[in-house]
Amino acid sequence: MSIKQVSHLPVNDNTNGWSHILPPRTPHPALAGPQKFDWVVVGAGYAGLAAARRLAENRPDDSIALLDAGEVGENASGRNSGFAIDLPHVVGSSMDELEGSHRYMALARAAITYHETQIGRYGIDCDWSQPGKYQTASSDQGVRDMLEPFARELEALEEPFTWIEKADLDKRLGTTHFKAAVYTPGCRLLNPAALVRGLADNMPANVTVYENTPVLSLDLGTDVKVTSSAGAIDAKQLILGVNAFAEKFGFYQRRLLPFAANASLSRQLTAAEREAIGCEDNWGVTPANAFASITMRFTNDHRILIRNNIYYNPSMREAASYQAEIARRHKKLFDERFPMLPEVNMEYTWTGFICLSQNGSPGFGQLADNVYTSVCQNAVGVTKGTVGGMLAADMACGVDNELIGYMQSLGEPNLLPIRPFLGIGVRARLAWELWKARKEV
Repeated sequence: MSIKQVSHLPVNDNTNGWSHILPPRTPHPALAGPQKFDWVVVGAGYAGLAAARRLAENRPDDSIALLDAGEVGENASGRNSGFAIDLPHVVGSSMDELEGSHRYMALARAAITYHETQIGRYGIDCDWSQPGKYQTASSDQGVRDMLEPFARELEALEEPFTWIEKADLDKRLGTTHFKAAVYTPGCRLLNPAALVRGLADNMPANVTVYENTPVLSLDLGTDVKVTSSAGAIDAKQLILGVNAFAEKFGFYQRRLLPFAANASLSRQLTAAEREAIGCEDNWGVTPANAFASITMRFTNDHRILIRNNIYYNPSMREAASYQAEIARRHKKLFDERFPMLPEVNMEYTWTGFICLSQNGSPGFGQLADNVYTSVCQNAVGVTKGTVGGMLAADMACGVDNELIGYMQSLGEPNLLPIRPFLGIGVRARLAWELWKARKEV
């Protein structure tokens, strides 16, 4: 039997703005005492939630436990910018790359359909809507190097889009900051914390959700045993959906890159402030370069979100003092984009942790006879995490699903250099990317 002690656990502070603007919620009880289940799913983010639900659908007579180290909605899945993106961020021009993009879109759209089904079935109030999104550039270089190739590739994929020139874009977004944008209609916007809360609170009857239940050890043998501070679960099979923490469970060693992403959410704009910017309601902006520039949202409840400052963070910890500094930076970025709103403050600032691989591939599939996984969504968790969890459950149940092959075609995370060379290399590459795209800030 292989026993792994898990000592590095998630730390979710009380800063998540998406949660703060929601009504109070009572979490599911923590695991207590010894329990037996047919399946155990660790991690109640997008992958774990989708895996548990699909297991329940595939095996209605089986019992399933879903564990989360903290409270649902307070982990990374509830801290993202709230985009369900249906298109690849970067598309190649060769036939093989275009075919890969079609597979990617099929996966992303399967996840979106899944979410829309659950939202409709259970009446999940998560501000889900389909206004599309704007892929923006703020420099001539960004237009030339990123937007124009993106538009050409969308044409090759026969995907609808609109090229938006600056004058029209200024009116749509209420800011003069951007040079141009490519608008695509398929993206959904949402409150991510509300979505994952709603999914967890409306599980099938054969799924038991345990919150505030960090796994301290994992025993793998003929059966699986996961142990927390106050209980343990014996199960026949395990699905792991813990993203970058998969390394702490003994999997994907030297293959995962934990990054931190910081976001701020403004207070609600008054009617006069909304009139001052004079833009359309409910838009989303993704930048030509996500590391150098900012992702922005104008929400249905009239708040502006800014996400910026993405950096390598292997400890998956952040200090409150640094978040305060980030809030000041985000306010400066906000003022540069909306100088007509000087009195609007950043009401909430938080950090979330994302998992990247060097080659952009996910961690998906069978890891052992009774262990399956979906981790490393490369910062597109709403869709990639969801469909990965669904397909991991289908694979574990022997369900014939064409999308499993699509998922496998994305490859697997490649091996990284050893430390300290890894940290040096990652930070040097990030600094180079920021310098190249410095005009996009």
